[in-house]
Amino acid sequence: MKMDKFLVTKENAILDGGDAEMMEFAREYLNYKHNKGLDFIGRFNGKYVIGEAKFLTDFGGHQNAQFNDAVATIKAKNVKAIKVAILDGVLYIKGKNKMYKGITTKLKNENIMSSLVFREFLYQI
Repeated sequence: MKMDKFLVTKENAILDGGDAEMMEFAREYLNYKHNKGLDFIGRFNGKYVIGEAKFLTDFGGHQNAQFNDAVATIKAKNVKAIKVAILDGVLYIKGKNKMYKGITTKLKNENIMSSLVFREFLYQI
């Protein structure tokens, strides 16, 4: 829903806004100070959820940078929301690559998930 309705309702909702509008909301209401824009802002069962979405098609280089951007978002400090990295693609292929090792070791307790299970995650909050 659009910002004006999102602000006045308490029901489950996803903010429908452009990059600047979503960033403004996150800064003003959720104490989000990270310089990276967000792909998702929602409210489920009274809790705010923010996220960044990436589709990673290969290993290394630019794809590692995209992965790191998503991780930086979920590592942002003092945010008044549940932080999620919605990631799909090669990072789930078992191997010795940086992304797979990251999600199965030091990041295994973070909210990193495929878009295929994101809806289920939201409704179990």
